[in-house]
Amino acid sequence: MSRTRGGGRHLDEDDIRVRARGGSKPRTRKRPKHENAVEGLVTAVDRGRYRCLVADVPVVAMKARELGRGSIVVGDRVDVVGDLSGRPDTLARVVRVRERASVLRRTADDTDPVERVIVANADQLAIVCALADPAPQPRFVDRCLVAAYDAGLEPLLCLTKADLASPDEMLRTYKPLGLPYEVLSPDGGLDELRARLAGKSTVFVGSSGVGKSTLVNRLVPGTDRAVGHVNAVTGRGRHTSTSALALPFEGGWLIDTPGVRSFGLAHISPEEIVAGFHDLAEIAEECPPGCTHQPDAPECAVEAAQARGGLDAERVASLRRLLSSREGEDDTDPEQPPPGPHH
Repeated sequence: MSRTRGGGRHLDEDDIRVRARGGSKPRTRKRPKHENAVEGLVTAVDRGRYRCLVADVPVVAMKARELGRGSIVVGDRVDVVGDLSGRPDTLARVVRVRERASVLRRTADDTDPVERVIVANADQLAIVCALADPAPQPRFVDRCLVAAYDAGLEPLLCLTKADLASPDEMLRTYKPLGLPYEVLSPDGGLDELRARLAGKSTVFVGSSGVGKSTLVNRLVPGTDRAVGHVNAVTGRGRHTSTSALALPFEGGWLIDTPGVRSFGLAHISPEEIVAGFHDLAEIAEECPPGCTHQPDAPECAVEAAQARGGLDAERVASLRRLLSSREGEDDTDPEQPPPGPHH
């Protein structure tokens, strides 16, 4: 080692340290192109492992490091490299996520700024609602409708347990929207529903205990999605399915999702919420800018139309509840027990 005048060090080749691992190849910010990657469809996600269907072969893959922290969800079209044989104990790599045609999102509640992608590339949202045991939940249905419209998905209302209660009241509530629906009982309605699902990618969403997993098992025998029961005291269902799962179904896909007790809309603006109520949105356009559409809002066209008797009071009340919840106000249904911890 040599020194310069004044005591400073003069570095020579003996001072250069070489990494023990990784070689001396210079780093680059360029990411590999993976020209040999094969397209696959993500059908399930489980603790950092992605089940993909690649050329009709089920393959388990992990996410390539260069993808960073971005999420990969059921329904994503991805590019995969590595061992694509599907043999046990083999692991491929997801190296690219293709552009999504649609994204269904929700937040944990209306004050949570973190949105969660539920599924990608679906084109229809089946909202499962029980007519009894537990009681119908129109507020939950409304939230799902807003999320469907925001994502560009076609909504489909599936009313289950028609053997226990009449669907007439729920059908009257949603008649102004022209919402497609199917009424289902243990021995009826399945053929009509199959026709609506054929050739489409459909996401099934519903609160716990409404019979969503039972319906999936009926549509795709042998699936064996876990089925829960409703607590006779609280009227709440037990969470059964714990992860989303895509199942091939008559030329399309049926995607079952975990049961939820809330469908937060923090990622959707008040204007987008109003747009989700097609029967009220046109009237709301006559309101002054920034109108809250609440009963005390000055010059509110929605309030004026309701006073004249031209609107469904329940639809207006539902819109107002959702808008209030976006401002952090209470959205608890006084006729239903408050949401409790997940079981």
